[in-house]
Amino acid sequence: MIKRWFKNAKNWILAKLLLISPGSYAFKGAAFGLIAFTVLLIILNAVIFAFQIGDPYYLLFGLVTIIVLALLGALGVWIIKLLYQIPKWFKFALLMCLPILAMIVYFQVVLVVGLAILFSILGASYFIFVRSSFKRLTTPKKVVAALALFVALFGIGALAYYYSLTGLDVDPIENAALLSADKIPAILGKSPGETGEYLVKTITYGSGKDRHRPEFAEKVTYNFLTDSVNGVAFLDNWSGFSGWWREKYWGFDDKSLPINGRVWYPEGKGPFPLVLVVHGNHSMQDYSDPGYDYLGELLASRGMILVSVDENFINGSWTDIREGLSKENDARGWLLLEHLKVWHDWNASSDHPFFNKIDTTKIALIGHSRGGEAVAHAAMLNELDFYPDDASVKLDYHFNIQSIVAIAPVDGQYEPGSSRTKLNDISYFVIHGAQDADVSSFMGSMQYERISFQDSSYHFKSGLYVYGANHGQFNTSWGKNDTGNPFVGLLNLKQQLDDSTQQVIAKVYISAFLEATLRGKKEYLPLFLDARKGKNWLPETIYLNQFEDSNLKTLANFDEDFDVKTTSLDSGSIQSENLTVWREAEIQLKWAKKGSRAAFLGWNYEVEDSLKDERAKGFVNDSLIASYSLNFDPLDFQLDSTSVLLFSMAESTESSNPKTSGKWINDNKENKEEEEEENEEETNAEAPEEEEESEDEPEEKNAEKPLDFTIQLVDSTGQSIQFLLSEFSPLQREIAVTIWKSDFIKGDSQSEKVFQTFSFNLEKLAKQNPGYTPTQLRTIKFVFDQSTSGVVVVDNIGFSREF
Repeated sequence: MIKRWFKNAKNWILAKLLLISPGSYAFKGAAFGLIAFTVLLIILNAVIFAFQIGDPYYLLFGLVTIIVLALLGALGVWIIKLLYQIPKWFKFALLMCLPILAMIVYFQVVLVVGLAILFSILGASYFIFVRSSFKRLTTPKKVVAALALFVALFGIGALAYYYSLTGLDVDPIENAALLSADKIPAILGKSPGETGEYLVKTITYGSGKDRHRPEFAEKVTYNFLTDSVNGVAFLDNWSGFSGWWREKYWGFDDKSLPINGRVWYPEGKGPFPLVLVVHGNHSMQDYSDPGYDYLGELLASRGMILVSVDENFINGSWTDIREGLSKENDARGWLLLEHLKVWHDWNASSDHPFFNKIDTTKIALIGHSRGGEAVAHAAMLNELDFYPDDASVKLDYHFNIQSIVAIAPVDGQYEPGSSRTKLNDISYFVIHGAQDADVSSFMGSMQYERISFQDSSYHFKSGLYVYGANHGQFNTSWGKNDTGNPFVGLLNLKQQLDDSTQQVIAKVYISAFLEATLRGKKEYLPLFLDARKGKNWLPETIYLNQFEDSNLKTLANFDEDFDVKTTSLDSGSIQSENLTVWREAEIQLKWAKKGSRAAFLGWNYEVEDSLKDERAKGFVNDSLIASYSLNFDPLDFQLDSTSVLLFSMAESTESSNPKTSGKWINDNKENKEEEEEENEEETNAEAPEEEEESEDEPEEKNAEKPLDFTIQLVDSTGQSIQFLLSEFSPLQREIAVTIWKSDFIKGDSQSEKVFQTFSFNLEKLAKQNPGYTPTQLRTIKFVFDQSTSGVVVVDNIGFSREF
């Protein structure tokens, strides 16, 4: 009875609405009015604007615009009509499944479309061949159905095979540094990545209340129990469903965060340097803190205490569907300082096992991914008395943090005072892998630019870019899959280093960095300028080192103004000859700007293709050779026998002759191609017939030769010396990597400008000309005479001291 009443009410309402709803005639009139008045407005707009600017052709532009938009409207109606004709069940399937497929394959359009087509054909084939009567179909339909099934099965098989592959080959890359490796002597002695002499012991500490981690709960002894801390001031969005589930899972909220850590320490009296390492954002249920065991075992054996800090409770979760914790990297850094407070208390407590075992003047922080950004925030917050985003929160830590290590860090996830973290007078090392599928851009190079040295102590900063290294294998529990997607076969892993090789690199560099910054072992410093110094310790791959220390006196960093003729010194000046590219501009990474400007220098001698790989010097007139010169007063630097020339440089893959576009260029090119084709036809007509077989042979692609050029140094008397860039190393070509297998289908690859620092000892180079005085150097000239074209990006030109 009630159901019938509701049905009658519904029909009555619809009938009344039908009485007042506009008919087809009204809709036609509405369409006419909309079109007529819109066209009238655009014509009026075109007439008025054409008279204003005095250009009657704008009227033609307005008419063309109307015609094009009318055609687009017709096309849109046709597409909507086609979509409307799609049966409702298939519409429902598309609207439901396309977003799911997109999430599963990380929004790779080629795979989304391909899978949707294949799955649809398989379903259609099943219904045709099994659920309905195939025999009743006409012969053409049978052929089409069978063909579609074959295509679908072949496609699924091809995808399965493609998925099973580790990856595909990429274009070969020449390792530029190896071409001059014989000129670089290795550091003598044992590798800093080798196990030391101390016996390693382990413990864990924590709140004792962890629901899922017994090592931080019932297994914690009484003297390693820690108090919880209130993180409300540093965390956003511990609320809603995500916050409820987070609290339910962990058993605590943001007002009572635990201080949990696992420790590797050397057996002995001490005191020992203290190093904290913190993981990044990973699934909070897949615990990340055990993954630095390889560093813990190594550093403890070498006489350091390493603590892997547990911050899994502020990591992401599947429950963060609508919202979750955001911009929490300040909390990650602040928690590190709370851990340091606990360790300082233990060191001062006479009844504690770590009493007087910690050298509190020698502290370092290591962070990975978001943790790699967090360690910089920790160092910044450590120097402040109050939290910069809320001065009602007191900090006042002021621990002796000497150095920080960032492993594949992000940058800018948290911005103190809506700015980026800047650091003074602290040593910094960042390592990043080219094959990183998570943080695919070298974000740590941005923080590198925001570190400066002002006091009288020695500090340095260094960046290391490693070809083949990924994101996850710096943590033994994260592994080769950087995306978190269980379908790891979607990734191209063929160029990826194996986990043990990648961890050897991390051990050598991180151990050397800590030995140099915490123990003053300066013999390891050359490793941070040039990886070839550790060739007896490091696996072979491409390494790019960027380096700067507190001894550097800068001639030009290109951040001072927009005048391309000025240097960072008032007394300096710049000039160039025959450059096809010359500008000072912000350095663009894949994801963001680096936060630093540099000089972009390009040359192109427009030679025949047969001469592209030849040296420009010899067949290009000297008056046409491009050069870039920096002039300065020698008194500004007070150079001596220990002085070295330093600058950082990268290749840019932009056009080296950007002004060669235009119709006349295209016409000339077409004419030239026609002439070449005619010449080729004449040559082929005269050639023996058997030579035609070579046309079917695949042409092997060769790696591009690294760039080289001449550097000329002129003193105040006009005496000069010159040498090649390759005296240190040729310039590495920009490294292109392929992250996803689907990128091979699209022909996509990723690359960015990664800098290499070049160093030249002035005293040693001066021996080639007895009349040249290196202490009176006044001009540095880059002469681009070794290749026919190229673009380089140069930054931070200056002088430092030999190690």
